[in-house]
Amino acid sequence: MFKREFWVKYFPADVRNRKVMEFLELKQGNMTVAEYAAKFESLSVFSPYYNTPEAEYDKCVKFEIGLRPEVKHLIGFSEIRDFPTL
Repeated sequence: MFKREFWVKYFPADVRNRKVMEFLELKQGNMTVAEYAAKFESLSVFSPYYNTPEAEYDKCVKFEIGLRPEVKHLIGFSEIRDFPTL
């Protein structure tokens, strides 16, 4: 209840929608992996689907998709599907 009221009051729908889009379009680009991971985590809160236990696999895949190819290549072989481990 409190969390919902907090979101509605401090994050209007248009802001939440922009943050969801920013999350969905997020790529590592020039960020370090640590910076990308921090940004990924901070934006993922705006996309409730990715914060459920059922979506852990999808969250890992989404994270990997946004990595630069040379980093993705290194991680891809491990196929880690637990986000904190990734």
